[in-house]
Amino acid sequence: MRTWLKQLDELLRGRLTAPELLAEGRVELPLGRFMPLAVVLGMTYGFFMGWFALLRGAPSASTQMIASMIKLPALFLLTLVVTLPSLYVFSALLGCRLSFRATLRLLVGAVVVNLAIAASFGPILGFFTLSTTSYSFMILLNVVLLAIGGLVGLGFLMQILRRLASWPPWVPTGPAAVDAANGYVAAPTPHPSDTLGQARSIFRVWLVIYSLVGMQMGWLLRPFVGSPDLPFAWFRVREGNFFLAVVAHLKTLLDQ
Repeated sequence: MRTWLKQLDELLRGRLTAPELLAEGRVELPLGRFMPLAVVLGMTYGFFMGWFALLRGAPSASTQMIASMIKLPALFLLTLVVTLPSLYVFSALLGCRLSFRATLRLLVGAVVVNLAIAASFGPILGFFTLSTTSYSFMILLNVVLLAIGGLVGLGFLMQILRRLASWPPWVPTGPAAVDAANGYVAAPTPHPSDTLGQARSIFRVWLVIYSLVGMQMGWLLRPFVGSPDLPFAWFRVREGNFFLAVVAHLKTLLDQ
């Protein structure tokens, strides 16, 4: 466990994604450590998420807590599986020096950062669970906390992808570079800002896709917070969507 925490600290401080490592197409994120770490961090947040059902006397409250601890890491790992191929294709189109395995490690790193933020919000979630009886408020609070963690995780991923898109270094400084040894003039090299602008546009599209998949995956895996008024179920009927549910809970909260 101490080794895991040390690896997590180095990831959060950027030591495992240093520019000199990325320049070689290396992502030093061992899957054997970070995949279990992602599960543990997700289960930590799921533990606090399950408090509401336990404290409000929801049917099969202890089972709901266990379900939350299982489904929260599953939400992120399943989203990773669905979106990984598209990230690899997008990065390949931009000429990033990442193998499929390195891309997987990079995305796992982003998930770990996301879940680390979520786990750090666990005590905050527990505090509000003890101080409110509103089911709709708890649903929306979880959406907000996980969204904050998601934004930080995607920001971490975007920063690394920008570094990769801007490599190798731009040697030519003028419209053309002269090779004195061989006596020819090289073709003009595109300006870095042009390539970075293209990278930002492409990766923003992917970030939207990732966010939509994550939100709908959460909707398919619901319930995460057990309702005191409904019997326990591992999964609810597939109807509606994430956005309609958020609007409905917001309306209920405002009408209370």
